Amino acid sequence: MTAVVRSSSDERIFGTDAMKLSAKTEYAALAALELARRVDSPSPVPIRDICASQGVPPRFLVHILLQLKAAGIITSVRGAAGGYRLAKNPAKVTLLDIRNAVEGPEETATFCKGSASESKAAGVLATAWEAAAKAEAKALAHMTLAALAVRCGQPSDPMYFI
Repeated sequence: MTAVVRSSSDERIFGTDAMKLSAKTEYAALAALELARRVDSPSPVPIRDICASQGVPPRFLVHILLQLKAAGIITSVRGAAGGYRLAKNPAKVTLLDIRNAVEGPEETATFCKGSASESKAAGVLATAWEAAAKAEAKALAHMTLAALAVRCGQPSDPMYFI
């Protein structure tokens, strides 16, 4: 069973072998995944549709979409019939791309460097943290929006009531 827990530092924790990620990264991934699921749509996806289908708060999503646009992951179409589309093939966009777009690129970790204890243990620990960060980045780099969209299935058509 996968649980979602909101921590006090605005991070979510998923599952038992949890990976911490910011709400900003989660919302960016949800929005990009929704656009990947609608990649064949003839019209751009309005922000309200992304919010409604993924439960993302509109006030956060506006800023996140601007960051994804600046990173070249999505494009926008202005006007009454406007919205957002993926700028790239979903098979070419990874979760690492999305995380880096909203959080900034992960630099090589400098764990425990410059601390008061420049001990051998601190150096060993820094190496371990760096290896873990590299493994995380490698895993995210292999997860594409196309593969995740297939796992989600196609979006359902909206229901209209008269």
